[in-house]
Amino acid sequence: MIQGELEEISNTKELWLTLSIILAIILLIVLLLILFLRKRIAVAITLIKEGSKAVSNVLSALFFPIIPWCLKCIVVVWVLFIAFHLFAVGNQVFRAHGINETCRCIGKYETLKSGDRCEPQLFQELCHNPNGGPCTTGTCRFFKMESGPAAYLHLVNAFGFFWGLWFISGMTDMILAGVFAKWYWTFDKRRVPFFSVTESTGRTLRYHLGTVAFGSLIISICSFIRAIIEYTEKKVKGAENTIMKAFFCCLKCFFWCLENFLRFINRNAYIMCAIHGKNFCTSAKDAFNLLMRNVLRVVVLDKVADFLFFIGKLVITGSVVAGAYFLVFKNNYLNLHSEGAVPLLVIAIGTYIIAATFFSVYSMAVDTLFLCFLEDCERNDGSVERPYFMSKNLRQILGKRNKKQR
Repeated sequence: MIQGELEEISNTKELWLTLSIILAIILLIVLLLILFLRKRIAVAITLIKEGSKAVSNVLSALFFPIIPWCLKCIVVVWVLFIAFHLFAVGNQVFRAHGINETCRCIGKYETLKSGDRCEPQLFQELCHNPNGGPCTTGTCRFFKMESGPAAYLHLVNAFGFFWGLWFISGMTDMILAGVFAKWYWTFDKRRVPFFSVTESTGRTLRYHLGTVAFGSLIISICSFIRAIIEYTEKKVKGAENTIMKAFFCCLKCFFWCLENFLRFINRNAYIMCAIHGKNFCTSAKDAFNLLMRNVLRVVVLDKVADFLFFIGKLVITGSVVAGAYFLVFKNNYLNLHSEGAVPLLVIAIGTYIIAATFFSVYSMAVDTLFLCFLEDCERNDGSVERPYFMSKNLRQILGKRNKKQR
């Protein structure tokens, strides 16, 4: 019956005509956007190429994310270590079970019932069977750990978890931004220091830790609030009404948007701080104003870069999975139908995560070079005193050139 209805729908001329019109309109809009934004798209593609050059010139930056990844693992282990110790802090709560005619209590526990709190030592002294021996049916069992003030320490530990992760991410962004900003603002690229990553790391540790700490603190507060909202929603799940569900949905949406906005601000603030060495607030303001003055370029570069990076991750993941398939399953080491799905899925997920980690360096390079490019356009005019630092290809696209010194 369903198949017949589908065939009837698929044979409807009006349906295909409508779909054709919609697709034609979408195609027309895309073509118009490409024509209107062709210059900005060309700039975006050229900046991505420049990012490739920067990464290839500073290959150590490509492998640098391994260190922050290890540091994040240490943070996770440390937080879990503290959490396990906090769970052991507090008072043990015991409750009585199996209190009946065969197990009666006297004195303080004369009115003791199953489910009441008790103490094992007193229970053994005051509760006996009718013959005066120890109770066989009734017991005083461990129920839970009463954390008390330790519950607040769990909140502190959770906040420290978010702050630690965002601090490491911020420090990584600051170091990489320093590396690629140095590459851009060096007129002769052959003079870029070989130990650029080490130099940028030292500069960050010496001058910019406060900036990173403040920026990561802001976004950590937002992430912590999001986690509390998620936890609260799970706790009241089943008891909330439609208004409460809508309220939680709005809260989660708002703080998700806020967190992404703060991540955007933080990232560009770190880049501006790496360029000029100013504090976080000044760098964030300067970066935001610079981007708002070039909002079309920002949107185009962001979408073009995201699309190309996503395609790159998919190509790498697909290549590795295909290689694993032909090496393992084609040689009959494993049976694809019975054993192959899970290994291939694990390989695909692992490859995508690794590719995303290394592409994050590429993304940081493009973002840093983009801000440097915008700064270069506004600060310099191509004269001998203020030459453009952008590449020759970018100057050709924008119709700019450096005047030669006489």
